[in-house]
Amino acid sequence: MSKNAVAPAAKPKRSTSFEPEVARAVGTVIRIVREAREFSQDGFALHAGVDRSYYGKLERGERQPTVGLLLRIAKALDVTGAELLAQAETLLEDRPTRRRART
Repeated sequence: MSKNAVAPAAKPKRSTSFEPEVARAVGTVIRIVREAREFSQDGFALHAGVDRSYYGKLERGERQPTVGLLLRIAKALDVTGAELLAQAETLLEDRPTRRRART
């Protein structure tokens, strides 16, 4: 780059709504309820109309479902979306909080 050249502008950071702790809690709750209903993961994904590989990622907390997808999964599990979220919230409250080290 020459002395007079202007450096390209830095790309603005993208905001994200992905919350890893929340995604893991929701996935854990979905898995627990699915297993209680004695569905296999593949069978349930088919039943709920969700791509099976995407559904696996949801249960592992690698993806965070939209509200619409959460409601569809809840309906297929014969529970309400509010029940799933309440259980996920309880899981989050029961986890020890991470504290930053003081400097």
